[in-house]
Amino acid sequence: MVIYGVAILAGCFLVGTVVGEFIGALMGVDSNVGGVGVAMLLLIIVVDKLVKSGKIEKPSLDGLSFWNQMYIPVVIAMAASQNVLGALTGGPLAIIAGVAVVAISWACVPLLSGKQKEEESSYSTTAIRGEADA
Repeated sequence: MVIYGVAILAGCFLVGTVVGEFIGALMGVDSNVGGVGVAMLLLIIVVDKLVKSGKIEKPSLDGLSFWNQMYIPVVIAMAASQNVLGALTGGPLAIIAGVAVVAISWACVPLLSGKQKEEESSYSTTAIRGEADA
């Protein structure tokens, strides 16, 4: 049933929230630190174990897939708005650190995806849509 997929997602979210609050308390910060990440990792691990053991049905996976696609953008948007507010009130160092992390992440995408740059010669000598050399 689809509701079981949502129940798994909700359980992972609740565990992630509790763990994030605990990590925040350990760090002396009155905030949830890493709870969303813990929830997503826990969700991946739990669903993988259930799929491998054959204990989850297709409708439950469909429910998980739907809410996974909705959950990530909503939570990331919420976290991003908090991060921007914190960066603006935290001074220039927070803004510089945020820009540096984004730039480094963008630079790592080609390395992590394993794709190589295509050679320019394949595009520069090709006629486009029937154009002929004059």
